[in-house]
Amino acid sequence: MLHEPVTPVGKDSAAPFKMRLGIWMFVVYSLFYGSFVAINLLNPLAMSTIVLAGLNLATVYGFALIIGAFLEALVYNFLCLKKEAEFALIEEQVSEDIKPNKGDA
Repeated sequence: MLHEPVTPVGKDSAAPFKMRLGIWMFVVYSLFYGSFVAINLLNPLAMSTIVLAGLNLATVYGFALIIGAFLEALVYNFLCLKKEAEFALIEEQVSEDIKPNKGDA
């Protein structure tokens, strides 16, 4: 039994955009996470400071990291789908321009 993709796999014109976007989002999240680690290394007692509704900085920052990762995933998906739709529209227009009209033959 063959296990092939359900949809045909072709060239992904949006791949360079996705790669650049993914790298930039990785850098942003890494800086956010790196600052969390830096606070823990340089001033660990600061993490016990109550900052929001009785929660300490470590808890709030930890939840912010999780929520930030989720939001980045949503933004990445939205932007990639938008770019893929743009390329699909361009490819459709190009293929229509290439097709000979029935009256031209």
